[in-house]
Amino acid sequence: MSTSPAVAWAGADPYAAALRTGRGPLFLRRTDGWLLPLEVERWCARADPVDQAVLDRCEGAVLDVGCGPGRLVAELAVRGRTVLGIDVSEAAVDHTVRLGGQALRRSVFEPLPGEGRWGTVLLMDGNIGIGGDPRALLDRVARLLRPGGLLIAETAAVDVDELAEVQVVDGTDGGTSSGGAFPWARLGTPALLRYAGRARWRTVGQWTAGGRRFVALRTRSARSSAEPPNSRALISSQRAGKPSGDRPVADR
Repeated sequence: MSTSPAVAWAGADPYAAALRTGRGPLFLRRTDGWLLPLEVERWCARADPVDQAVLDRCEGAVLDVGCGPGRLVAELAVRGRTVLGIDVSEAAVDHTVRLGGQALRRSVFEPLPGEGRWGTVLLMDGNIGIGGDPRALLDRVARLLRPGGLLIAETAAVDVDELAEVQVVDGTDGGTSSGGAFPWARLGTPALLRYAGRARWRTVGQWTAGGRRFVALRTRSARSSAEPPNSRALISSQRAGKPSGDRPVADR
């Protein structure tokens, strides 16, 4: 019986331990042994100038998908923005809440508050790879955004279009992993633009900063009567914090 991606990632003790200490080395390991370094130290630090410039582009209420330890959620909260982080890792949600942000332990493919009303969705730090199916993820994000809403995604630094089974492994202990394998995707900017074009997204920006690459996409449809997306009601009815057990926080 296969392990779901959310359970496999959330159950990866090396990831939880790295977030608690703020240090790596940590990797995603493919089945052929190839390792992709994960930038734990940067994720656990404050939002840097490259992050800040991305956040300057955000519109309305912001949903940070795969928020990790919460640096972007915390920065947007300091700015007074309506923002919610989601992550399947309990350690990530705990860290985000300790920073003063709101976060739910939940997969992007599960029911979420404010569906269809978010102004911006963030897929940073390689999170365009979540689920190993870029088309399915883009379709899901389109349903989360308000009509004409904005997606900002960080792409790989190289031109790649790769789907693979991976595990989270600790580089300090001989590549130990206690979590199962799960599907992941790596997309460079050209690959993401191909997927987005097929899914009828409109490209509104692409840029490179600090050695990192980004794409801004917008849903094509727009309704003049769309509800303003910056209402606190998007997340005020949700309990942001650590859920009980291994299940996501339920809608209330």
